[in-house]
Amino acid sequence: MTPITAPARPLGSVYLRLVGVAALWGGTFIATRILAQIMPHLIAATARFAVAVALLLFVASRSGGLPRLTPRQMLSTFVLGFTGVFIYNVCFFGALALLPAGRTALIVALNPIVTALIMALILRERIAAVRWVGIAVALLGSAIVITRGDLGAALSESVGRGELLMFGGVCGWAVYTIMGQGMLRQLSPVVATTYASLWGGLLLGIGALFELRELQLAVLGWQTIGAMVYLGVFGTVVAFIWYYEGVQAIGPARTAIFNNLVPVFAVTFGAVLLGEAILPSMLIGGAMVIAGVMLTNRR
Repeated sequence: MTPITAPARPLGSVYLRLVGVAALWGGTFIATRILAQIMPHLIAATARFAVAVALLLFVASRSGGLPRLTPRQMLSTFVLGFTGVFIYNVCFFGALALLPAGRTALIVALNPIVTALIMALILRERIAAVRWVGIAVALLGSAIVITRGDLGAALSESVGRGELLMFGGVCGWAVYTIMGQGMLRQLSPVVATTYASLWGGLLLGIGALFELRELQLAVLGWQTIGAMVYLGVFGTVVAFIWYYEGVQAIGPARTAIFNNLVPVFAVTFGAVLLGEAILPSMLIGGAMVIAGVMLTNRR
């Protein structure tokens, strides 16, 4: 297959879309929390990707269809689906059923630094010192937002099953992000996302078969269906494609740093939609995240 040469997209557009990804994923904490409390986890995750795959196949058909993959590409997209879809969602839904959303978000905020460490230690990729500083500033700012300024209390809590689950998800997402860079030299973001979602959705569906006896159809109210649609359409199709466009344009480490904006948006949505208070520490932390993102993406 001929390698994909993506048309150059203005960096401003790339950054704007990655901010949009963070905003969409900020909303997924609310939607996932709804589903995780009332549905078996694998069924909820399967429903998310059933919606996503249906829309992705439509989008792919409108942009030339899905190409036939080589065996090597098939294996690579399977790994993407296994790490970024199956592993991440099993861990994310499982963690949110055990932990408060803020505690889960604190662990998710480790994603940029885990991604950078894998690239530096395993792939031997050199990351400039200024970008390490940016990653650290964004991580600290994100932690301040999530803990409402009480970092000591958060760090003093014991690490249990929920925390370990979410850290496993973070590692899975880091692999998905890094491997995606290589695949995006051969496949478009839409095609790579579609194949990864097909594989991951299939794995989730197989697991969901063992949870069918636990499903109560009575819980499928408008709130549940709305959460599924949001997660499938916006939290997956739109966000995953834009995220991979970012990886393709600026690389895994610089793209992953935008994940630290997710809790900032989650807190903002909590204030706007739920009337939760915005503390000064959250404003300071949010400013630090923005500064860290800008520092990491300095050219």
